[in-house]
Amino acid sequence: MAATKGGGASGPKDWADAVARREIAVGIVGLGYVGLPLALLFSEAGLRVTGFDIDAEKVRRLNAGESYIRRILPEQIQAARDAGFHATSDYSEIANVDAILLCVPTPLSENRTPDLSFITTTAKSIAPYLHDGQLVVLESTTFPGTTEEVLAPILESCAENPVRVVRSGEDVGGILLAYSPEREDPGNLKIDRRDVPKLIGGMEPLAAQAAEAVYRSVFHSVVQVSSPATAEMTKLLENIYRCVNIALVNEMKLLSERMGIDIWEVIEAASTKPFGFQPFYPGPGLGGHCIPIDPFYLSWKAKEFDFKTRFIELAGEVNEAMPGHVIQAVISALNRGGKALNGARVLVLGVAYKRDVDDLRESPALTIIRELQQMGAVVAYNDPYFPTVGQGRHYALNMSSVPMENLSAYDCVLIVTDHSCYDYQKIVAEAALVVDSRNATHGISSEKIVRC
Repeated sequence: MAATKGGGASGPKDWADAVARREIAVGIVGLGYVGLPLALLFSEAGLRVTGFDIDAEKVRRLNAGESYIRRILPEQIQAARDAGFHATSDYSEIANVDAILLCVPTPLSENRTPDLSFITTTAKSIAPYLHDGQLVVLESTTFPGTTEEVLAPILESCAENPVRVVRSGEDVGGILLAYSPEREDPGNLKIDRRDVPKLIGGMEPLAAQAAEAVYRSVFHSVVQVSSPATAEMTKLLENIYRCVNIALVNEMKLLSERMGIDIWEVIEAASTKPFGFQPFYPGPGLGGHCIPIDPFYLSWKAKEFDFKTRFIELAGEVNEAMPGHVIQAVISALNRGGKALNGARVLVLGVAYKRDVDDLRESPALTIIRELQQMGAVVAYNDPYFPTVGQGRHYALNMSSVPMENLSAYDCVLIVTDHSCYDYQKIVAEAALVVDSRNATHGISSEKIVRC
């Protein structure tokens, strides 16, 4: 029962019933690491799904039954196509769906402040085609207040199609607006997406009820909170919790190195405690879309309230310094062998931000490669998930993955991402020097290994 624009059109009177009858049409705006898996879930659940993306190549590939995300198989795309899914760059089709889920990026600007340009541009693009009764849900990670203070006014400001956002249960007619943060964990094969509780904060009760009905068609558990701002803050807490604890263990690692203590053994021992401790692990720096970015979103918003998030900012500083620590470990290891970094041949293993994923976002490997090059090293990389690394918002490497051959020709092999496909025994045996930032060589004894 997809709504049609004009003539006082409205969405379903009873969203739960309409979803149960599979009469709801869902539009997913942004078909990346969050939007595409979500589109497939709704399609598998029997809802009609339209995907929207400004990337014409993505649209072409999806409509051809192809996948551009490694963990999503072409067969899954084709199955969705057979069930009625199609992708488009034509926002006028927004008028033909009942629920519109916005899954667009929220990166940082060059000066580390929130960049909401994808949200604002998308809102302006869909506003001309909205009509009463539709549900709009923002899924992008952002600071508290974005849904109500940024998104709602833009949706209401379209001159050629005036619409209003429902703000109280007494309002009659308008757009239903809610926030429901994505909770993706790329590479996690242990937890099915449907088993991750879906968090919802509506502008008013009907928006929350509509969003809950839609999401219950694919998620086993839905959790309602009192407002979009509460849901936005919850998402930030989840990721800042991880950021702070990773910073703590990174600092513990730096101290342990000076004291001659193996931090990995310490973490393993502490993990035997059945209460009061959750293990976090050190590494070469934070990556992914959320954990390296979310603290900056909250710190920026906190300034509006004359509040300094000192603890959170300190954690960010510790984590941002880790790529530099890895580089210093490479320099020291080379020096002990009588080799300078300038002119040294360094092979970086792994450029993805985490093990076994095809995701480069905010990967510390990009920073490490760039800085090694700037210091005069001759850098190559290998990553089975990335045949090439071109240009992004904060990097321009334009490199191609090299084969895992003739490792002895490199002065240093640097493990940045510990993909499970690597044969670490073989790597250590063939390389002249191995600097391991992920404890990937745990259990291998060799004087050629430097763990950092």
